Amino acid sequence: MEILWVLMALVMLGFVLLQLSRRRRGAVGLVEPGHPDAADPANYGFAREEELDVRMPGPDQDLLDVLDLVQRTQDYRGAQQLLAGTEAEGERRWQRVQAFAGAASLELRQRPGGVGETPGGQWLRVWRAEAPKDAGGAAVHAEFLVQQAWRTATPGTDEFRIIMEEAKTACGEAALLAPGDPIPYLVELSVARGLGYSREEFEQPWLKILDRAPNHMGAHLAALPYWCEKWHGSRELAYSFAEAAAARAPRGSLLAAMPLFAVFEHLPEVNLVSGFYQSEVVTKAVHGALHAVHSARPDDPMQAHVRHLLVFFLVRGERWAEAMNQLTVIDGHVGALPWTLSADPAAEFAVYRALAVAGYEANGGSPATLPH
Repeated sequence: MEILWVLMALVMLGFVLLQLSRRRRGAVGLVEPGHPDAADPANYGFAREEELDVRMPGPDQDLLDVLDLVQRTQDYRGAQQLLAGTEAEGERRWQRVQAFAGAASLELRQRPGGVGETPGGQWLRVWRAEAPKDAGGAAVHAEFLVQQAWRTATPGTDEFRIIMEEAKTACGEAALLAPGDPIPYLVELSVARGLGYSREEFEQPWLKILDRAPNHMGAHLAALPYWCEKWHGSRELAYSFAEAAAARAPRGSLLAAMPLFAVFEHLPEVNLVSGFYQSEVVTKAVHGALHAVHSARPDDPMQAHVRHLLVFFLVRGERWAEAMNQLTVIDGHVGALPWTLSADPAAEFAVYRALAVAGYEANGGSPATLPH
């Protein structure tokens, strides 16, 4: 297995070097900064790498304002009010629960506490202590425990299992506080993957989600890994799950993009195949995702997730103009797959963005020809 990963890493490195070394006849190359032929993302109004926001996939100014307030004052009430005013069945509530939990988890990692020092994320503990019946705080706490398990422990260890069992209990408590809210069951999907629920056990929270929010894109993305080969399913089961979601997607739903996420989840198995990114399976999944974002509501908060993954596949497939079209919509935020799998999401995104710009210009594109 280690040899396979080394081979895959070499192929990935080779891909990047190849793209950066090709320039003439419509290919892509790399020149020194300041060179007349250098492709500069700033010419397209794109954010500098250091300005990219790694906290979320797309803009949510209300969330950013509240996050800044909570972390500056360590007062949870702004988060409590924002969640209370966010539609329970909507996609944005799930993103906000994740963001608050992630902020508390990262604070704790940066300031674990010690003698005479208050640990990071104290505002979440105060929230749970002062408002134990608040459904929003309970959901954030459950998601916080899940993120702590994945960040601080190794799956399969006693430490990981103990934290996940605590998260499972927290999910149950959150569900009791908000019977119609799908979020506690959505959090439990990650618990199910970590603890290795049987398929019958997994179906229990999944069916509760479908009862409450059958077209919830975030829920489908959270459920997909369970069915994948590297966890408790197979490539066939994951593809079947994704394709079924796409087939029943109502008009304007981003569920039509689910097959692209299933393909991405199984890239380690297939990216050694020659021409894979121009293959029928990828082309079909990319087409479905492009159709999904074009037909979805402009304010759908899950659009950014799909567009970020599209950038990855479109660049790999050398579909430069289409990649640039996606970048004009999502640039500035990188808190989404595939970038979040990297130790430096902003740098990873910047590499793909630079390749897209270089490829676009090598084929006659310019800032003047890019529609906005």
